[in-house]
Amino acid sequence: MFRASIITDGKGQIERLGTELTDKGLLCSIDSDGKRTAHNVSERALDLVFVAIDGESNNPDIMNLANSIKRESHLPVIALLSRKALHSLDSGLVVDDFVVEPWDANEIAIRAKRVLGRTGEANQELIQCGDLTIDLARYEVYVNDRPIELTFKEYELLRFLARNKGRVFTREALLNEVWGYEYYGGDRTVDVHVTRLRSKLEDPEHTFIETVRNIGYRFK
Repeated sequence: MFRASIITDGKGQIERLGTELTDKGLLCSIDSDGKRTAHNVSERALDLVFVAIDGESNNPDIMNLANSIKRESHLPVIALLSRKALHSLDSGLVVDDFVVEPWDANEIAIRAKRVLGRTGEANQELIQCGDLTIDLARYEVYVNDRPIELTFKEYELLRFLARNKGRVFTREALLNEVWGYEYYGGDRTVDVHVTRLRSKLEDPEHTFIETVRNIGYRFK
């Protein structure tokens, strides 16, 4: 059985979810003291951390905790989002996956086990493209050994393109692959994220993402 922690400011619904997940092979503890969990995560032999984000005033603190756990412990982190918190995905939140309420224990258990499987397989996996390094195990990106801070969607877009180097993707295809069925916006968001990626990754000596006129983008 996998061991997991659910960090939350509230209980009730989360406690029920924890019980249901335990029945599905994820032994869940409920932690209302997120800072203590972040500090003690390595001592508790956890396999996975869930972070509940409700979109209210606690959002920045909870997001910072999620990012801290991800970067310092390298554990898989899954966000449990309210509908109001969807914007957090493009506000610097670094997680392996997310689920939007109403939460279904079956779906969460499946997503968690997929993330755990992916993390195990990718322990030593790197994507190296010239001076660009994507460390899939640590969820980190470097250019010439300089760390690059990316949002969740920027990272996911970069990872997808780099894994399919040389292949051209339309904006619609990228929306489907990176944003998935839960995204309700238009394909302009792809252009915005590519522009942000270029501003962070590229300079006169480095060009990684190429625009293919009238079609979309590819990783060089």
